[in-house]
Amino acid sequence: MISTEILKKIKRIEIISKKTSKEAFAGEYHSAFKGRGMEFSEVREYIFGDDIRFIDWNVSSRMGKLYLKQFVEERELTVILAIDLSASLGFFSAKKSKKEIAAEISAIISFTAMLNNDKVGLLIFTDQIERFIPPKKGKIHLLRIIREILTFKPEGKRTSIDHGLVYLNKVIKKKAIVFLISDFIDKGFTKSLKISSQKHDLIAINISDVREINPPEKGLFILKDYETGEEFFADFSLKKSKQGFRKKLKEASQFLEDLFQRYNVDYINITDYKNYEKPLFYFFLKRKKKYQR
Repeated sequence: MISTEILKKIKRIEIISKKTSKEAFAGEYHSAFKGRGMEFSEVREYIFGDDIRFIDWNVSSRMGKLYLKQFVEERELTVILAIDLSASLGFFSAKKSKKEIAAEISAIISFTAMLNNDKVGLLIFTDQIERFIPPKKGKIHLLRIIREILTFKPEGKRTSIDHGLVYLNKVIKKKAIVFLISDFIDKGFTKSLKISSQKHDLIAINISDVREINPPEKGLFILKDYETGEEFFADFSLKKSKQGFRKKLKEASQFLEDLFQRYNVDYINITDYKNYEKPLFYFFLKRKKKYQR
């Protein structure tokens, strides 16, 4: 049984996502991702200056004049939301957890895909494969995906992006647009990322909480690793502690940027729970301009 609170969240996410998709994202999304190719549409009479490679000689010989083949983009795409729901996604220091932000981002992508008549599927993973929903179309299907992300209770607590990508590459045979949504507190997924980036159009969305990036200025805190349960003290009044924290953060960030750049994986960084749609919009806009060159 789904609680009233969750139903309200789903409805709110639906309303916001539909509005955002229609008003801001639909056109950029359509232009940001190429279709699978070109398919024949119709023939029309040849006009001087047309490319002679597309003349339909069979029709032309029957009609006694030149006719040209016309093609349209084979538009229908498959979108896969590959979401890490390990324990660390439950962390929050403000109003929304990283898991809730992941659900809202997924909803915007899903409704935008629906407006473009594309199919959407869902893969939930932790350090194991938790749930796979094959790609389909329709509003009911999309609401199910949002509900699953918000209400799903994973068995695993830790993260294995490698497990998620290996499974994805097995079940999705044809090229898909894959949004890999995680906080990327993991290593050892270089090989599977490389294979996935060659097989699919892979976009990594890294969700971080503001407290994970900006530690307190001072004070003694008990920090907890959500995935292992380990607790430890950190005294941010000490310059050494703050420097050590920032150094690890910078190293982790640089590792991801270098990895994604090496395998030509697009990278979206989400750090603000209030304005998470802006980086997504600018990503679509950037891709749109890339394909219009």
